[in-house]
Amino acid sequence: MTIKDLQPKIVWNNFYGLTQIPRPSKHEGKVQEYLLKWGKEHGIDTVRDDTGNIIMRVPATKGYENRKAVVLQGHMDMVPQKTADTKHDFLTDPIETQIVGEWVGAKGTTLGADDGVGVAIALSVLEDKTLKHGPIEVLVTYDEETGMTGADCLKPGVLKGDILLNLDSETFGELYIGCAGGLDATADFKYRSCKVPEGFVSYQLTVKGMQGGHSGMDIILYRANANKVAARILLPLMEQFGVKLASIRGGSLRNAIPFEAEAEVFVPSAAVRKVKTCVEAVFAQVKAEFGQTDPSAVCFFEKVAKPSKSYIQDKVALNAVKAVLACPCGVERMSAAVPGLVETSNNMAIVKSEKGHIYVISLMRSSVDTAKEYLAEKMRCVFELAGAEFSLAGGYSGWAPKPDTPIIATMKKVFAENFGGELKVMAIHAGLECALMGAKYPNWDMVSLGPTIVHPHSPDERVNIESVAKAWKFVTKVLENIPKK
Repeated sequence: MTIKDLQPKIVWNNFYGLTQIPRPSKHEGKVQEYLLKWGKEHGIDTVRDDTGNIIMRVPATKGYENRKAVVLQGHMDMVPQKTADTKHDFLTDPIETQIVGEWVGAKGTTLGADDGVGVAIALSVLEDKTLKHGPIEVLVTYDEETGMTGADCLKPGVLKGDILLNLDSETFGELYIGCAGGLDATADFKYRSCKVPEGFVSYQLTVKGMQGGHSGMDIILYRANANKVAARILLPLMEQFGVKLASIRGGSLRNAIPFEAEAEVFVPSAAVRKVKTCVEAVFAQVKAEFGQTDPSAVCFFEKVAKPSKSYIQDKVALNAVKAVLACPCGVERMSAAVPGLVETSNNMAIVKSEKGHIYVISLMRSSVDTAKEYLAEKMRCVFELAGAEFSLAGGYSGWAPKPDTPIIATMKKVFAENFGGELKVMAIHAGLECALMGAKYPNWDMVSLGPTIVHPHSPDERVNIESVAKAWKFVTKVLENIPKK
């Protein structure tokens, strides 16, 4: 049995088609061509805008011409993450899906259900001629995962809809009407390379097996950050035993909690045994503290067969490690207005040394702009005191909730009639493209919904099969009941 055998077949077939097309962020050319071809094959008006977004349009079905026009929106790109032992090229290889009980996942990689399933639902609405709906536009944006570039570059006046249904949420039964804003931070430690003296042996420290996850949705789970763990182990090695840092690398995406990190170090030959004991002792502390959230975390300290020929000058390396440890990371503050909602957080996403620089790249989120700016100031102080250059980029404000719009009332009614219970209307700590698009189309009534997806942005990503069927039914019933103009 494959995902093409699942129900509703129209949705799973369209999702399968997307899994066969490489579509990591910043490399969306193939999926753009796929969507253009898909539109042509199905007789649907399909265009690519000046920047790379795909827009598709179908007219209202008979009798629904007086309904408000709806924009169904998702993003074409996916987060390319894989386990260390998985051989997969995200630029050329299709995603290999698997059904495990009530879930669909991938073999050793991210699945791309975020937001491939949302896009598949939108395409299926266009394809299914039995549905009843008013005018429909489908907007498929690019580069959502690494900067929301497609949404940011969307021009005003291109779309004619009145209501935006964003299909990029990850818990069925929850309707999001607000989200956090974001801000990228980069600290740059410049260093000189030094020749390794006699009497030192090269070892590689590796920490992995942590769960990682989405830096917005999963930050509240208080999982271990691999960069923090590596720095925690390195600090006593450098301070107590004179260990020298040759290189460090952890994390690969700004919006994914890093689940692996590694560092090459030079250890004084006479201190090897004590250094190994220290590594084991510090990691034992980590395991004890994160045993519930990251039970599979492991640490290796192994001799390097082909060591580097130089190391990072001691003062810079030590200051960088100290700053990584000192910098705020994780939940900074919970919302006082919405119980259970994270207000402000930081994800120390990437630490890497290359060509005379140690970069520390973070993504801050907050539903309160001033709180986000204050967190950025604290981070700036930490890194500048440690001798790094600090810069900010990619800032965007949050999406302010409007809880009393007609579309929300309609969706509550439709949910109760078709699924029983009450639709949860709430805000989300993750960033959604609604925040950027709403600034360009202030007349839109916007909501965000989707099926249940767990562990997005990690190789453990899975989508619940039943929730896909429910999300499909919900979207189609809402379209059938869209308010009149």
